[in-house]
Amino acid sequence: MPTYSTFRRINFATACLLTGLSVAAFAQKPVVSRLEIYDLATNSRRVVRQDSVRFEAPNWTRDGRLIINQEGLLYSVRISDGQKTTINTGLATACNNDHGLTPDGKTIIISNNVKNTAGKGSTSTVMTLPLTGGQPRQLTDPAVGHAYWHGVSPDGKTLAFVGERQTESAGKTDFEIYTIASTGGPETRLTHSPGLDDGPEYSPDGTYLYFNSMRSGRMQLWRMQADGSRPKQLTNDAYANWFAHPSPDGKWLVFISYLVDQGSNHPADKAVMLRLMNVKTGQLRELARFTGGQGTINVPSWSPDSQSFAFVSY
Repeated sequence: MPTYSTFRRINFATACLLTGLSVAAFAQKPVVSRLEIYDLATNSRRVVRQDSVRFEAPNWTRDGRLIINQEGLLYSVRISDGQKTTINTGLATACNNDHGLTPDGKTIIISNNVKNTAGKGSTSTVMTLPLTGGQPRQLTDPAVGHAYWHGVSPDGKTLAFVGERQTESAGKTDFEIYTIASTGGPETRLTHSPGLDDGPEYSPDGTYLYFNSMRSGRMQLWRMQADGSRPKQLTNDAYANWFAHPSPDGKWLVFISYLVDQGSNHPADKAVMLRLMNVKTGQLRELARFTGGQGTINVPSWSPDSQSFAFVSY
């Protein structure tokens, strides 16, 4: 049976696909998912869609819709009334919650769980497809290991992802940050730190990659040059901090914090809070507390005008 690290980004249905076990074998408590928008100007939250099924990880499109994943598929949600429409992802029917959009808003980047050729389990693989729908183009090699997309450079030419790859120690793997051309090709490894490095996302000017890492002994936020050099720790507190998302105007980072340290894990249904960091001063502000974690704000979800962002509470 796969370790927890295999499940750190996947939803209920995908877990069943990965293991070959029945849905009943992974029975979970009933859940209500709320797709919400936080408005910075009014410091208020509003629910766009509520459903008694687990959906995750909103992206905000340039034309004012939200994209979520649910049970391996992607959906477009209209902000005005919460109406949900299936996005045609072709053969990619086991999408996890690491997905997003290219800067021009025309292409979706997905992480889809591809069944292994041996017939046992599957491997998260980075792919792209048109926002209008269609068959995906595979970019990373599932034979090499898991790949979870998180960031795209401002010019759209480079993708940043988390890869589980073999380490120098025989039989061991580690999660590090890599880049790859948006058209595919060789991978470039950016981090070489023992333990989990995760959530790489470019600053709007392409100078930096924000990420979270266990290298200090607790999951905290970091920043490095886009080539992986000069890492700098941004948070150092008692919380477990994940997934720093820079606003399009470059002024803010929104991120999720577990109130109780979770080590390298990013579980669902825990006590969490959303916090805002002023990029210039480093000042932190708490925005909201609720039950969440996995699926809440894994990927970029800012509105194009940097005034709001989307998230999921449970």
